[in-house]
Amino acid sequence: MNSSDPAEVAEIAKSAVFTHDAHLDEKKDRISAELRQTSSPEIEEIRAIPEKGAAGSSVPYEDDASLQKTFPTYDELKTLRRVAGQIPWTAYTVAFVELCERFSYYGTTAVFVNFIQRPLPAGSSAGATHGREDLVPGALGMGQQASTGLTLFNSFWSYIMPLMGAYMADQYWGRFRTIMFSIAAALVGHTILVISAIPPVIKNPHGAIGCFSIGLIIMGIGTGGFKSNISPLIAEQYREERPFIKTLASGERVIVDPAATVARIYLYFYLMINIGSILGQVSMVYAERYVGFWLSYLLPTIMFTFCPTVLFFCRNKYYLVKPTGSVYLQAFRLWKLAMQGRWSLNPVRLFKSNPTPFWDHVKPSALGSNRPLWMTFDDEWVDEVARGLKACKVFLWYPLYWLAYNQMLNNLTSQAATMKLGGVPNDIINNLNPLSLIIFIPIMDQLVYPFLRKIGFNFTPLKRIAVGFFTAGLSMIAATVTQYYVYERGDCGKQANYCLDEFNSHSPISVWVQALVYILGGLSEIFASVTSLEYAYTKAPRNMRSLVQAVALFMNAFSSAIGQAFVGLSNDPLLVWNYAVVAILAFIGGIGFWLTNYKLDRQEDELNNLPQSHYEGRSENHVDEEHK
Repeated sequence: MNSSDPAEVAEIAKSAVFTHDAHLDEKKDRISAELRQTSSPEIEEIRAIPEKGAAGSSVPYEDDASLQKTFPTYDELKTLRRVAGQIPWTAYTVAFVELCERFSYYGTTAVFVNFIQRPLPAGSSAGATHGREDLVPGALGMGQQASTGLTLFNSFWSYIMPLMGAYMADQYWGRFRTIMFSIAAALVGHTILVISAIPPVIKNPHGAIGCFSIGLIIMGIGTGGFKSNISPLIAEQYREERPFIKTLASGERVIVDPAATVARIYLYFYLMINIGSILGQVSMVYAERYVGFWLSYLLPTIMFTFCPTVLFFCRNKYYLVKPTGSVYLQAFRLWKLAMQGRWSLNPVRLFKSNPTPFWDHVKPSALGSNRPLWMTFDDEWVDEVARGLKACKVFLWYPLYWLAYNQMLNNLTSQAATMKLGGVPNDIINNLNPLSLIIFIPIMDQLVYPFLRKIGFNFTPLKRIAVGFFTAGLSMIAATVTQYYVYERGDCGKQANYCLDEFNSHSPISVWVQALVYILGGLSEIFASVTSLEYAYTKAPRNMRSLVQAVALFMNAFSSAIGQAFVGLSNDPLLVWNYAVVAILAFIGGIGFWLTNYKLDRQEDELNNLPQSHYEGRSENHVDEEHK
């Protein structure tokens, strides 16, 4: 949207008003009549009448104070400071569930590299070193390439499964029920991992790796179904959908912006993710070191049981959006209809500029009596689908970002093992990443973002994502330089891992040098990863939120598949090239991301304030079991 065009902003504000105080047909007529008369940028404040007991809610929406809310005028949209609204308490319970799940996931995966790569220490039957500083915990002794390959497969599998979880949630089960089934699957997977790490099984490395792989696959199914649905569930607990004016105690009039509130929800959601991550990783690394890998897999499994417990006791307090049946098919039919007359095997014709707007001619109002029988939705839903597809397009650059992030899950842990540890386990250093997030998230939310809004700088989601790409590139430059000096100063030159395995010799560089890599990586997550959750939620149609979230997560799976092509670089003497190439790709991703999305960035307010569709996806007399 062009902020200098008053007519555009006027249309957005009017649409926001009428969404709240008119039924669908009446709303269309009133908007059309009003917009034909628009000749001034000024819009009078109009009292908002919210929808109560919205469809799909298991908890009635009661807020009598909302009857007195006012929407901002055009001038106020441009000049008043925007603030986040109040976060409901149910969102915090969902965040706690995410903390428990991330504790179990990261606590388990934190020890994967040592479990697969390193051999059993002398005199150990469970992989523990019993506190000996000169030894690294291990079990199967299959080398760095095997550990990198399996950890990349785990990332790929865990991030492709959200597509299945999203499909089941949006189409059939709903988010809550899908989450509960996913937790059950993940618990089975965790249990099998515990079995793979007990001493009698570790004695046979080939049997142990088979058992481990089965557990990995089953756990990934549960993790995927959980991830694609827990993120929309927490944001759905906040019910406001349009900005409104509030007068602070100081007398200042501000705009309570739902987009700013959702951004805050996901910042603290991500904070809880990283609290769970750091607690799980630190404790399990020491469990691995002093007791054995079986305990590192058992304790996260126990922690995971808190997830279904909390969700069960709060189940009647959550706002739940009902599954909507054939909405995916409807979206595909709509896209197919819009492509008629545009699709061609001739690439010149396919990509030729078409003056006709892509979606306008397939809206029900445009088709009139010629619209197909399957077209049971309204014009607003067409706009929401178009917006959701734009969000999916934004995520296409993310594999290059996740390629840099994934280095922290495998290669950087191996790099740490070859450095001077000073009694610190090699797989404890990567906790500087979640620690940096825990420190910087409140700083960004309470200081940096409010300051930028106060001085009038609109740090939009797409700007934040672009900054995240470049910060990830800087992190990989730091990793490249570190690896260069590991080789340069080590006794074995570019065979650092051979030196460690054969002579227990470490490069004389302190492992704490890696702090810069992990801190920059943490900052990049705040800008890119947190914002992807926010963007997926705010741009998706209400009945396709899990799907758009799953598409965002799938980019990580795609990145892991790309990472498999780099496994050949994940060994001495090529590790400097590994980090350097990843750094270059991160910068290319950032440049490409901004060049392809800077025009979309100008439409941020317009996309956030689209009139809401009333399309439910299935007949009104359908009753979902979750809401009986």
